[in-house]
Formats: sequence, C-alpha cells, structure tokens
Amino acid sequence: MGNRSNTTKNLTKVPLWSGILMFSLPLIASNLLQILFNISDIAVVGRFAGPIALGAVGSTTTLVTLYTTFIIGIANGVNVTVAYTIGKGKNEAVKRAVFTAFALCLMIGLFTMLFSEVTKIWVLSLLKTKSSLLPGAMKYLSIYFLGIPALAIFNFGNATYSAAGNTRKPLMLLTISGFINILLNLYFVIVMNLDVVGVALASVISQYFSAFCILFSIIREKAMIGLDISFANFDRKIAMRILPISLTSGLANAIFQIANLFVQYGVNTFDAITVAGAAAAQNADGLDYDVMAAFYTAGASFIGQNYGAGLMDRVKKTYHISLFYSFVIGNIIGLSLYIFGVPFLRIFTTDQAVVETGMYRLSIMALSYGFSAFMDDSIAASRGLGKSFIPTVIVILGSCVFRIIWIFTVFAYFKTVTSLYLLYIFSWTITGIAEMIYFNRIYREACKS
Repeated sequence: MGNRSNTTKNLTKVPLWSGILMFSLPLIASNLLQILFNISDIAVVGRFAGPIALGAVGSTTTLVTLYTTFIIGIANGVNVTVAYTIGKGKNEAVKRAVFTAFALCLMIGLFTMLFSEVTKIWVLSLLKTKSSLLPGAMKYLSIYFLGIPALAIFNFGNATYSAAGNTRKPLMLLTISGFINILLNLYFVIVMNLDVVGVALASVISQYFSAFCILFSIIREKAMIGLDISFANFDRKIAMRILPISLTSGLANAIFQIANLFVQYGVNTFDAITVAGAAAAQNADGLDYDVMAAFYTAGASFIGQNYGAGLMDRVKKTYHISLFYSFVIGNIIGLSLYIFGVPFLRIFTTDQAVVETGMYRLSIMALSYGFSAFMDDSIAASRGLGKSFIPTVIVILGSCVFRIIWIFTVFAYFKTVTSLYLLYIFSWTITGIAEMIYFNRIYREACKS
C-alpha cells in the first residue's frame, strides 16, 4: 500500500472500539454545532420576533430538511468511494476520485438550488401552510435555498476528509462559520429587525463562508486527497461508482423527508399552538439523529477502507461496534431531552402552551430515537460495501410508504397527535429488521468473492 501523509489515516490498522469512537467524536461535535447553529435560527426568531415568525420558520423545517439531507446523502457516495480508493492505496486514483466528486457535488448543488426555488410555493401550498404563516415562510425559503450550492461544497470537503480519517479539520472550519451565523442572527433580527429574512441571510452567509474555507483547505492539502484543480481529470468510471451510491442515498433521504412532509401535513391539521410546539420539539430530532449519524459515517469510512483492503473480518466488527455506539447514544440523548425538555423548549419559546405541546411530542419520541440506529447503521454499512439500491428500496417501502399509509389510515381514523407521533417507532422497527437482514446477506457474498 502506498505511503500516506499524516492527514490521511489508515483505518485498516487502528483498534476498532477506540478507533471508531475517536473518529466519531469530532463528527459528533461537528454535527452538534450544526444543530446548535440551526437551533439558533429558530431560537432567535422565536424569542425576538414572536410566535408568528417562529411558526413561519418552523413550518419550513421539513422542507428545508428535505433538500439539506439530499445534499448530505450525495456526500455519502463521496465518502465511501474515496475511502475505498484510499484502501486500494493508489494516489493517482484518489486524486481523480476527489476531483470527480467535487465536480459532481457542485453540479448537483446548483441543480438542487434551482429546483427548490421553483417548487417552494407549490410544496408549501400542498402542505396547507396556514395563511398567517405563508408570507414569512416564503421569504425565509427564497433566501435560504440560495445557500444549497455552498452546502454541497462543504459536504464534499467534509466527506473527503472523513474518508481519509481526518474529522478535525471540518469541525474547526464549521465552528468558525457557526459563530458567524449566531452573531449575524442576533444582528439581523435584534438590531435590523429583519425577523425571518435575517435568520435566512445569516444562514446563507455562514454557509458560503464554510464552503469557501473547506474548499481552500482541500486545494492546499498536500496529502493524496488534495484537490488539484490543474489536474482536472473527470473520471467517468469513478463517477459511475459515486453516483449510484450518492443519488440513491440522496434520494432516499429526500423521499424519507417527503414522507415527513405528510407528517407535517398531519401536524398542520391541528391549531397554531400545536404547530409551534411541534416545530420547537422537532429540534430534538436533529440533535439526536445527527449525533447518532457520526457513528454511521465512521462505520462507512472504516468499512470502505477495510473492504478496499480485503479485511472482511474488520468490516463485520465495524458494523456491530458502530451499531452499538449509535443505539446507546441515541437512547441516552432521547432520555436526556425528555428529562430536560422544558428548559430545552424554552430556548425557542416563552409561551407555556407551546411548551406543553412540545413536551408531549418529546414524551413519545424519547425512547424511540435509539431504534432508528438499526435502520440507519445497516444502510451505511451496506453503502460501505458499495451496495445502495436495495437499501434505498427497503427504506422507501419501510419508512416512507409505510408512513404515508399510516397517515391516511391509522391517523385518519384516530385523528390524534399520539397516533401521528407513534408512526416513527413502528416504521424504524420494520425497516431496521429488513436492512439488517440485507446487510448480513451481502456481507456473506462479499466474503466469498
């Protein structure tokens, strides 16, 4: 295997229990920072611009998550492919993979921005967004979606560094841009009185700052993962390895969120207080999911490199260890969010009725979060082995189609908030079982090949 710089870590040699944990810690910090910075948008607008502005931004949460998780899914293909190429130990192939990934992420980011801008009014209308919230929601999305290309570039760099075992550099850059986001939030909303427009502007400016920084860093990178613009060798064969994983992962995330749009539709059938409470409590979802996701990324990176090196025993151990870590941390965070739910929700609102409706959602979700690990960790592990189509089909059927059917059957029958929120634990359990069965099958096939 070729020589590697200190920036590119050999994930085929480090002890798995400690290695996966140490790899994940900067990712956890990075993901927590992203959540906290996103929370700052809603907290500032909720505390200083009032409940209508809070409801306007909150009503866009699922739609914004749809496009951002699509872009994050695109980066999964970059992570797996670059890690696999590093495992092979061929420097020139790694450089071709990095440039190809950069070009693909930029193109997809631009296309996603245009698509989201064109369709936003239609989707908000489809969701039956309340007339009192619609003008603010439109203003917020019109500006926020301009930052999607920057999000694509940052996630390209983040995925590339993660594939090389370096999770600290993206964390450092994200920390700086995040504090810029908070300061701009406070300035635009409190000083300039721009409410939803202010938080959207702060998000876009900080996103482009982080994108510029990580792109500049990876261009200057001396290791094999450095982006050499003069090299500019777009490799179709590598692109055809990245795209199936990226697009199926991105589309799975997007379709998953489309299913959640139907959940938002269900929420929107209740009064404005319930909508605002759900918007505040939904911040707990991202907090838990994104910390757990650090272990999925770690698992995919370790599996990618070890699979490339032919170390199948380490592949299976990596899967079990990352699953254990994510399940445990998911339950710990879920319980903590329930115990400290009231002060958590008061970050976003001072309205007692909104807090009460938010706490009811947290009471149902607290013990549900951890079970999503069986689904998501198995999907990440399958992608680490280069398999993405079947896991995508399973998640579409088990989580997306199942949720839509639940909305129009179980929820339509009971018409209660409880019947709406319970769909999460049922869909995660069903999908998780199927994804675990599939991973074990392809692992056995990979061992024989």
